[in-house]
Amino acid sequence: MARKRNNHDPKFKSRVALEAIRGIKTVSELSAQYGIHPTLINRWKKQVIESLPEIFESGKVPRKPAGESPEIGKLYEQIGRLQVELDWLKKKSESLHIEEKRLCIEPHHRRLSIRRQCALLGLSRASYYYEPRPERPENLALMSEIDRIYLDFPYFGSRRMAAFLRDRGYAVNRKRIQRLMRLMALEAVYPKPRTSAANPAHRVYPYLLRDLTITHPNHVWSTDITYVPMRRGYMYLTAIIDWYSRYVVAWEISNTLDGAFCREVLRRALQNKKPSIFNTDQGAQFTSPKFTEILQEAEVQISMDGKGRALDNVFVERLWRSVKYEHIYLHSYENGLELYHGLHRYFEHYNNERPHQSLGNQKPSEVYHATEA
Repeated sequence: MARKRNNHDPKFKSRVALEAIRGIKTVSELSAQYGIHPTLINRWKKQVIESLPEIFESGKVPRKPAGESPEIGKLYEQIGRLQVELDWLKKKSESLHIEEKRLCIEPHHRRLSIRRQCALLGLSRASYYYEPRPERPENLALMSEIDRIYLDFPYFGSRRMAAFLRDRGYAVNRKRIQRLMRLMALEAVYPKPRTSAANPAHRVYPYLLRDLTITHPNHVWSTDITYVPMRRGYMYLTAIIDWYSRYVVAWEISNTLDGAFCREVLRRALQNKKPSIFNTDQGAQFTSPKFTEILQEAEVQISMDGKGRALDNVFVERLWRSVKYEHIYLHSYENGLELYHGLHRYFEHYNNERPHQSLGNQKPSEVYHATEA
């Protein structure tokens, strides 16, 4: 017997999406609390964030002139329907993969049915309705162990990681480890051949830091994203660091791996200062035009790591190791709010109190603000 699909009302979706945006609870916790799949929560959160600007925009659908004949009225209704479809399709046309297309569907759109949206996106309805199972607690514990091992051995791919874990008594195979590492956005560090073409919509910029001497604060900034385990579930952390002083300029956490919180951190960092060069890896969050346009508007040069070259962004990788071994692994946070306050205390300590050996035991804030004295 086919399982009956739940039709959640807009108020329920809004409540769940707003909780996800607040970031206090992980997606896994919200999934268990409301009895819905994590994919739906990610979708609703993204829909709410993307739809907010539309609240302040005027409608573009032509209206039926008063006193016209019924035939003219029907024509205007058809034009209005086509305008709605074209506007909707234009907004969603950047999505290329099946999962991204699924996130574009708006189940309660007032003018477009799910069938029509799927047709416009070239997505089968079976693919839209498919819902994978939520992550099991044993997989969350395994992901935490993988994170620890990866910090010590970043050159471990899924094969070596699976073998290493089996030696430690874990009954795992390579496919399972491969899936979890992909979910955690972890990739083995080694030079790779060019096996696939880049997304034509995402320009990849050259690496500008080779043989470059960093001479002053705000010469080079860089950023990255890392997985942060908690007692129940996990979050993602992004930070922007100044290469010269190792000063953390801005940081943020999110319960979903999207580009919105990366862009928010970048805007916050650029409010008072700006670097000459900004370096990132080739992750989709950073190659997105929405991200690079912020840097272009600020007249900042964009630099990107070579594929598979984590050492091109070595200072951020070193920061993640310090954050996790000096703080994350020493605590077991219950929710995102506790994690945020804990990381706030740590980064205040890191910037203002923690001596940095490579800086002659000076604090990063002392070196970063030295030129302002």
